[in-house]
Amino acid sequence: MIITATEFKMNLGKYLTLVSEEDIIITKNGHAIAKLVNPNVSAVDSIRGILKGYSVDLDAEKEARREELSNHD
Repeated sequence: MIITATEFKMNLGKYLTLVSEEDIIITKNGHAIAKLVNPNVSAVDSIRGILKGYSVDLDAEKEARREELSNHD
């Protein structure tokens, strides 16, 4: 969830409750200035939703990296 600093200040209690469900990014003048996170959620659990359904072919990635490096020599 993204909110403005003003919104955060005006409704602090609401966002302290909501942070148990999701991270809250606070913006000022359109730029992110802070991120409120639940301290009881590990970083892995925090990004799990972002990575859901994402898979990587490690062998293909390694080969692509080798080719990229050999092209720079």
